[in-house]
Amino acid sequence: MFKTKNLVHDIKDVPPTWIFEHFCKLKEKLNGHDVKIKSLFNPKERTPSMCIYFDNNKKVYKYKDFSSSKYGTAVDLVKDLTSLNYYQATALIVEKYNDFVLHNNGGYDLQEFKQASRYKVSKYVFRSWSSQDQYFWTQFNIGSKLLDEHCIRPLEYYTMFKESEEGPKELTIYGNYLYGYFKKDGTLYKIYQPKTLDKKFLKISDYIQGSEQRNPENKYLIITSSLKDVMAIKSLKLSHIDVIAPDSENTVIKSTYMDWWQNEYEKIIILFDNDDPGIAAMRRYKEVYPYVEVCMLPMSKDPSDSIKDYGAKAVREKLIPIINKKIQHEH
Repeated sequence: MFKTKNLVHDIKDVPPTWIFEHFCKLKEKLNGHDVKIKSLFNPKERTPSMCIYFDNNKKVYKYKDFSSSKYGTAVDLVKDLTSLNYYQATALIVEKYNDFVLHNNGGYDLQEFKQASRYKVSKYVFRSWSSQDQYFWTQFNIGSKLLDEHCIRPLEYYTMFKESEEGPKELTIYGNYLYGYFKKDGTLYKIYQPKTLDKKFLKISDYIQGSEQRNPENKYLIITSSLKDVMAIKSLKLSHIDVIAPDSENTVIKSTYMDWWQNEYEKIIILFDNDDPGIAAMRRYKEVYPYVEVCMLPMSKDPSDSIKDYGAKAVREKLIPIINKKIQHEH
């Protein structure tokens, strides 16, 4: 006889780990570690870009899909997969979970777990700038002045450390193209490794890139995708414009900052990548902050690649009318 005592009637009683395991068809149980799989929203993806991770602050699993810019809780995942609203999605989850309980003679073995230990940067060593560095950055019209202004330093290597059941573990990464992104007080907040295809960025802490370089006399703010794009746009020497970037397109800047900047600037313009994830991210900003303007540069994928492919002069001539149109929209 099937056991029915574990049947549920409320989404709160369905373990989020089960939701991810079932709807993502995971081959392993989630017990505090992170999992990376191919995007469920992009069947053509070759390199896994969808992360199912444990949020230690909320003590719950969440997901982030870099291919589609979708992210959120287990319920958000089901909503995104099925295009159902919240109530329909939760009803579907409860139904599927109860089917699982009935067919597994009692249900789901929910265990207490703690977040698995992760590698953290424990050490880094600077090196001198090289001709390779010069070639890499100048193709985007980014020179030493902008690199110094934004506190970017070349690294010889960095070391990562974590505690594990087997004891302490250390991992040291070397490379010709390693760069540390620092705040003005010298705090490392990100490592950029552009020649590493699967993990170009290693985030150390939250930081709005370019925020410390803003000029209080400027009238307009552009929010772009990356610090490289921040510097590339600034290299065009546009008038009265500050440029910043969140940690990634998938990170929506908090209203604490956006509402403050709405009062500081005459116009805030979102200029993300010219691809599906970038367009989706811009749409999300417009939904959350209706007062922003959104625009695309119809050249290469992003501003820095556009400069590399077409030259700074051509990008400037293309971008100025686009920005001016957004600025004049308020009038």
